[in-house]
Amino acid sequence: MENNTLRITDTTLRDAHQSLWATRMRTGDIIDIIDVIDTIGYYSLEVWGGATFDVCLRFLRENPWERLRLIKSKAAKTPLQMLMRGQNIVGYKNYSDDLVERFVGTAHDNGVDIFRIFDALNDSRNVRSAIEAVKKSGAHAQGTLSYTISPVHTIEKYVIDAKAQVEMGIDSLCVKDMAGLLSPTVATNLVSALTEHLNIPIQIHSHATSGMACSAYLDGVRAGAGAIDCAVSSMAGFSSQPPVETMLAIFDETEFDIDLNLDALRTVNQYFTELGPKRSAGRRSNEPIIDSEILDHQIPGGMISNFRSQLEQQDALDKLPEVLEEVSRVRKDLGYPPLVTPTSQIVGAQAVMNVICNERYKIVPQEVKNYVKGFYGKSPAAIETAFIKKILGDEEPIDYRPADDLEDMLPTAGESISDPSLITNEEDILSYCLFPEVAVEFFKWRAFPENERPPTPADLELEELVVVEPVKTQATVEQQHPEVLSPILHQDDYNGMSVLIEKASNLQLNELTLKKGDFNLSLRSGAITQATDTSHLSESPTPPPKESKTVEAPKDDVSAAKIKPDSYPNTIDAIMAGTFYQASGIGADPFVSEGSVVNEGDVIFIIEAMKLFNEISAPSNCKIVKVLVNNGDLIRKGHPLLAIEYT
Repeated sequence: MENNTLRITDTTLRDAHQSLWATRMRTGDIIDIIDVIDTIGYYSLEVWGGATFDVCLRFLRENPWERLRLIKSKAAKTPLQMLMRGQNIVGYKNYSDDLVERFVGTAHDNGVDIFRIFDALNDSRNVRSAIEAVKKSGAHAQGTLSYTISPVHTIEKYVIDAKAQVEMGIDSLCVKDMAGLLSPTVATNLVSALTEHLNIPIQIHSHATSGMACSAYLDGVRAGAGAIDCAVSSMAGFSSQPPVETMLAIFDETEFDIDLNLDALRTVNQYFTELGPKRSAGRRSNEPIIDSEILDHQIPGGMISNFRSQLEQQDALDKLPEVLEEVSRVRKDLGYPPLVTPTSQIVGAQAVMNVICNERYKIVPQEVKNYVKGFYGKSPAAIETAFIKKILGDEEPIDYRPADDLEDMLPTAGESISDPSLITNEEDILSYCLFPEVAVEFFKWRAFPENERPPTPADLELEELVVVEPVKTQATVEQQHPEVLSPILHQDDYNGMSVLIEKASNLQLNELTLKKGDFNLSLRSGAITQATDTSHLSESPTPPPKESKTVEAPKDDVSAAKIKPDSYPNTIDAIMAGTFYQASGIGADPFVSEGSVVNEGDVIFIIEAMKLFNEISAPSNCKIVKVLVNNGDLIRKGHPLLAIEYT
């Protein structure tokens, strides 16, 4: 290594907040401090890619392209870096080669200098197109080994995978340890083998989750790695990267030199110390500093912060230990894929499905089927024939590069957009190709006058809600208000009412009116009152006291207001929380409509949950009487979706 200089890539603005804050850093948060970060002296700044593109559109209602341009305009000294998922780009499936090339060129034009390109399965066929596009643009192409532990992931296999990428023209190579599994001994052996067989710089990326990353960095650098990934200390540790300040102290006692502006580093650290409580609200307070269980379940840092919230949305947070055990079993079934996007979502979501359905593979997301078909690439270990048959039936997996089947997307990209006026530039087309539904929702939000835009999903997460005090049992209701309830409600009503009241409390509504014939029971901030004149009542929240702050349930979250209609005794209910879709994509025909007659096992709708599209099948032969929700509605677990008649 020339002059024993150790280079540091700072991940604070991408992987660190993805790992700790579920990617909730705003563009304004970055712009307010980027000029100081630019003076620290890092080798590069990882600021884009990974989940940031998706979350900008989906939760923050920000334009990720505009974020990149703003950062580049303020960071003139330090190269900008992005994480690119090979043929998946920044999405969760393979995209066509023409989209890969156009995306890379546009990203480079807007400020990306270094592209770290990886494939979740280390299938070199899935990074070739991206590497070629980066080289064509004149940017730096960094290849990647997705590191994991399994019976088939050996030092020899990693060297073979690395050589394949070198032949494609990469400029450097990163050992991407996305879960913190890399031990000091393996770091020494792996980096030594890579430096022996390759003549390009080696970089190490790890997470602090298991507690081994600092030691792995030290031994990896001693074995020949020339760069490491770190985050400022207030954004480090836990499931993020090791702290740069700690690594400075460690290497200060070695022959390796790190030349950074310590005053600027302290300023940046203080900035994120103050910002942290707001952006990480509800995400870190109860997490341990070290998670030794990760050595078994291997869920990576970029996923672990989202995993808990996704389980909570499915009312399955109490099943977390069971789900983590199931992750290991699913991973084995699927041929030991490294758990990094998108395979981490695929394995994790299937594990959740298996647990919440209380039956393994009762529901199989389309992405899992596609994985078994080979649409994501070749699994590290061969998948058992019986398991392939269970998932695919009579279909056969493919044995060629998945993207070879994909036609160019850009020539027809705009044809399925119902309102072309929403598109303002070519970048919108790229965003739409990657995330059609999510991008359209962002475009619609953006079309509002700036002072009339509704709150973003991320803003709603931070609002303080006025919570209805729970009334959890029939006995409590009867004791407090016997004169209201006893003459009117019979035993079944008591039981149903107590459930409704508890669910209303959990939904954090300020008011809910329950109707039984001519009788109305109104809940306001925990008080129960009888109403005789029902004409003025509604299910909308009442204005809160001035000293309190309240937010209405989002209008597209139908679960907050709808109750199972008495006129439809038979319904198909949501088995999970998510987004309801009647079709497989924008412009596609609905699976069913009112009047459709379906057979048991027919796909009837999709619920998007945990970033996967889950095809839901009819539980029996039936006729669709009425669709009770709208396409694109947010739904909660248990909400009635279709009214049916059995046939």
